[in-house]
Amino acid sequence: MIHRASGHYSDAAALTAQRIALGKALFNDPHLSADGTIRCASCHIPEKGYTDGRRVAVGVEGRAGTRNTPSLVTIGVAQETSFFWDGRRSALDQAVLDPLTNPVEMGLDDQTELLQRVQQNAGDRQAFAQAFPDAKQAVTLEQIATVLADYVQSLKLPESAYDHYALHGDKTALNQRALLGLAIFKGKGRCAECHLLQGTPAMLTDHAFHRTGIGLDAIAQDLPRLTQGVIQRSLQGAAIGNRVATHADEAQLGRFNVTQDPADIGLFRTPSLRDVSQTAPYMHDGSVATLDEAIDREVYYRSLQAGHPLQLTVEERKDLKAFLETL
Repeated sequence: MIHRASGHYSDAAALTAQRIALGKALFNDPHLSADGTIRCASCHIPEKGYTDGRRVAVGVEGRAGTRNTPSLVTIGVAQETSFFWDGRRSALDQAVLDPLTNPVEMGLDDQTELLQRVQQNAGDRQAFAQAFPDAKQAVTLEQIATVLADYVQSLKLPESAYDHYALHGDKTALNQRALLGLAIFKGKGRCAECHLLQGTPAMLTDHAFHRTGIGLDAIAQDLPRLTQGVIQRSLQGAAIGNRVATHADEAQLGRFNVTQDPADIGLFRTPSLRDVSQTAPYMHDGSVATLDEAIDREVYYRSLQAGHPLQLTVEERKDLKAFLETL
């Protein structure tokens, strides 16, 4: 009995490993883009914390989008429950397919074209048959979504200095400036209200949506027309992503594009701060170039929300930055 149970576990683990490997292969396959030049890994670069270092993503034929590329490496750690800056997807196996048919990302006409490209590749067909031995069809969209999601969820950050401090009790992992920064993060800086320190390891997000003040001023005069258009179209899922990727003004409406609730205008998902020092530029539109500037912006807007200035000194901002660099 024990031997059979162990064998079953081994088979399941082997299948999972196969699916992750297949997902990685698709993630790095430029033939799944319209012009054969863009891979998922073109924007989600391992050496850059699975971001791209650009202000906004650049896809097929050099087309620029409207949103900053979010890190993928925090998805498993932070147990994300919503995806993309506006949270238009609540399931990872839906979210991973959307960029493939986004007109300024990988640019395929539709999911049928995606399926055909995979099915017509003999190596892919064989790999899917091995990864899904009980499947009745050669390759399905659901299988493609599964292996891509399995790969993304398998991505792991190395343990950070803060992990060593918080999880392993290594009191030498943070220097004095970083320790002062941690106190500010939890206290007067009010950072931990949204970037939660709970979790093993710390999630550093509240999975919620907040207004950063970024981008709204530029469209303030045009809000009635923009919001009315969103309500009239009432798009869902991938269609929202396709629209905001090609309309910079509507992209600044944030969560409103999904809910059509006026209270959600300008709200964006709280990103995890894991590896934050490696993922510049910042904010949903990549308009904040450095970590120092991001700290200044956050202090300013949190002061507005609190109704009084947070009054962090120059040294305290340096302390806070030193702590952020340990995440």
